Amino acid sequence: MNALIIALYVIIVLVSLLLIGLILVQQSKGGGGLGGTFGGMGESVFGARAAGHLSKLTVVMTTLFFVLILLLAVLTSHRGHEGIQFSKGKTTSAPVQPAPSANPTVPTK
Repeated sequence: MNALIIALYVIIVLVSLLLIGLILVQQSKGGGGLGGTFGGMGESVFGARAAGHLSKLTVVMTTLFFVLILLLAVLTSHRGHEGIQFSKGKTTSAPVQPAPSANPTVPTK
């Protein structure tokens, strides 16, 4: 189970780095961003139709990222409950003592 969790962490880091790269390469609507800084790097490297494909790939990578995060959350939340054993016997508790009063009375002799 620990190897699966470590593998998920590695995959999540790789997906997040790819997602960061995809977002930085895309041309923003305002003309700014790193995609516009390097002279439209996304369009020149990936072709004229790259904006549509990069946007779709960003959606796919974001969905994959969230699915992996949810899977990791489920696996790590159940990890602590593996060793718990419930007994079928009757449980007993210690008797409850009354709380001391605010104004204790001192017995006189």
